[in-house]
Amino acid sequence: MKSYTKFALIAGSFALLPVAAMAADLKAEIATAGQHAGMAATASDIATVHMHLHHTINCIVGSSGAGYDAKEMNPCQNQGAGALPDATAAATKTSLQTAVTQAQAGLATNDMTAAQKDAANAAATLKSTT
Repeated sequence: MKSYTKFALIAGSFALLPVAAMAADLKAEIATAGQHAGMAATASDIATVHMHLHHTINCIVGSSGAGYDAKEMNPCQNQGAGALPDATAAATKTSLQTAVTQAQAGLATNDMTAAQKDAANAAATLKSTT
């Protein structure tokens, strides 16, 4: 087989990989999740707080993860499979799970101050996640 044919076969096989497998950007996923947690923390009404917390969770867990809400936007959909699935370091996974728990706490309440505090905690956790 000629070398250019081998190259074409190898190059063509990459087209069969899922986009997320080729394009996983953990730092971008964490940053995007953190931005949405920050937007939730400063939102002017509870519906907007909850919306951004859903976005935060969707970015972290990915479309196959526990807590993913397909009715809500996933602003990280083109960045990878989700921060948790893409993370390899145990400390990073622990920190991301903490942020999910904080965001879920904000979703569980209709108290604006409490939900914003949970969102701010999630944003801080994500900011410190490496």
